[in-house]
Amino acid sequence: MKDKALLFINGDAPKSFPNPENYGLIACTDGAFHYLKTLNFPLNKLDFISGDFDSHSGKDEDIYDEKFIYTPDQEKTDFHKALEIILEKDFTNVDVFGGSGGEQDHFLGNLTVAFGFKDKLNIKFYDEFSEYYFIPKSFTTKGVKNKMISLYPFPSVENITTKGLNWLLKNGSLSITSKLGTRNFAVEDEIAVEYEKGDLLIFVGRNYL
Repeated sequence: MKDKALLFINGDAPKSFPNPENYGLIACTDGAFHYLKTLNFPLNKLDFISGDFDSHSGKDEDIYDEKFIYTPDQEKTDFHKALEIILEKDFTNVDVFGGSGGEQDHFLGNLTVAFGFKDKLNIKFYDEFSEYYFIPKSFTTKGVKNKMISLYPFPSVENITTKGLNWLLKNGSLSITSKLGTRNFAVEDEIAVEYEKGDLLIFVGRNYL
């Protein structure tokens, strides 16, 4: 796990934190810094805080000044810019907390940013309902029996076949304008998804049954 980065961004604050000792790099955007401080996250574990600092206030934060990376580019979101820094530091696996909740345009924007990095970074989002991430064209995962599984095309997927789910697909198609693969659930401990064309986001929820 030490080859993995942990990133907090400015959505809903997590209900609990992962173990910081499992990560080789820990970072947050400037907006997330405030909820980390409020929730008593060990701020000394942060490697950097990045952003345009439109959310940065409070002189008591000056003790962390050397960890702030100013990224004023208004053409990119703070999430995008934080991922660029993580990539520059040679990390390719990123766990993201705070990607959902709050203003829903931010949530959709975060998915779009992750989509843009999917060929460079393995980004996995976590919130109180599920974990979600883009998957390759041949994908398996274990330990999911009775968990809610949603397959969300981004924006379409062709010739998709699934195994281990309650409602199966065989050489089917998904599209945000016609048919989605949401609110399914795993009936086996291991599920498999294969598709030929497009891009697919998977949501793995808490226990469904």
